[in-house]
Amino acid sequence: MTKKILIIEDEEPFHVLYKAMLDDKGYDIISAYDGDEALEKVKQEKPDLIITDILLDTVTGDTFFLYLKGMPEYAHVPVIMISAFSQKDYKSLKDLDPTLVYIEKSKLTEEILLTEVDKKLQ
Repeated sequence: MTKKILIIEDEEPFHVLYKAMLDDKGYDIISAYDGDEALEKVKQEKPDLIITDILLDTVTGDTFFLYLKGMPEYAHVPVIMISAFSQKDYKSLKDLDPTLVYIEKSKLTEEILLTEVDKKLQ
């Protein structure tokens, strides 16, 4: 069965970049461009993994994460956050869910993303 990955990113260049990194790996990529759309996609598509930015319109990525982890039917879905903000600014999210992967955009490479995605989907 093909694994579904929901990418939540409102900046088109980054959205395209993440999708390009994952397209050749056989994943079913689902796109959302803001937090509200992401909440609907989670309910409709039931992704196996979520990749999200923090700065989003309407519902931010960290608020989306808190909402997701507060819903028993979706709390198990692994999350990778990719943000321009320093990881130390969002340490409390990792305290809430130690399985959260946080990658700073300035340090992101295709190898890092694919390694983390593979770990989460095993």
